[in-house]
Amino acid sequence: MTAKRPDLRLVWLFGSGADAGAHEQMAGSDADVLIQDLEDSTPPDLRGKARALSATTFPAWREAGKLVCVRINTLDTLGLADLAAVMPHRPDVIAYPKADGAAAIHALHAALAQEEKRHGLGVGSTEILPVCETALGVVSVREMAAASPRVKAALLGSEDLTTDLCAERSQEGTEIDYARRRFLLECRAAAIEPVDAPFTFDGADVAAAEARFARRLGYRSKSAVRVSHVAAVRAALLPSAAEIAHARVVVHTFEEALARGIDRVQLGEHWLEVPTYRNAQRLLARAQALSLSS
Repeated sequence: MTAKRPDLRLVWLFGSGADAGAHEQMAGSDADVLIQDLEDSTPPDLRGKARALSATTFPAWREAGKLVCVRINTLDTLGLADLAAVMPHRPDVIAYPKADGAAAIHALHAALAQEEKRHGLGVGSTEILPVCETALGVVSVREMAAASPRVKAALLGSEDLTTDLCAERSQEGTEIDYARRRFLLECRAAAIEPVDAPFTFDGADVAAAEARFARRLGYRSKSAVRVSHVAAVRAALLPSAAEIAHARVVVHTFEEALARGIDRVQLGEHWLEVPTYRNAQRLLARAQALSLSS
């Protein structure tokens, strides 16, 4: 199966499908997953060129240590042609646009199995990433996650979702705030990893602030559409040295209290209880998995 577990894929970076120069820039970024977008970011008359580029783009991305993802078109439009062109080059993940129910995931699962058999790939080795960019998609996450074991994560859209909500897009993102929270809740309930929507405005510092907000909500992964945002977004999603050091103090203090038969203890102005202790343990385990130290 695909390398690197989903919660350690911090940044998913979208790039135009037909832009070879952008593909090269993406490979040099700190993103964990690179997404060749054959859907909205590729004009119809350039889709043939974009599909052909997968033959050189995917190996180059893999050589750079990235996971390879491609966003195809829906199966009822150009999706099957997209799959036929890209599957010989072994993408790790297929992102499915405007995903809104189990039927499309079932159909994509079956189509991928056929392509994997045709090209001598392990059946089930290609992941499916539902891109949830409609109201129905956000509320159907659990249904889609249950539709195929290939679904390990799902990604929240922003622009199409705003349109579907009849909302007004803003840099602050207040119009998708409820959807962002609901999407995370649905993904956690489905035991898959939620990937937050990309920040589609300018300014790496503002993108980082939004990533910090997303992390506070519970997101561990975020998508991006600008190479210039990747480093700042990634840093915002990582536990800091101070957070790691504090978590170690929490664990040590609470375990000392447990050894004395005490089930809660005060640390500074805060009372430490079992949930606090478990959160600190989780942060330390994540830091270790990400090879971080205080």
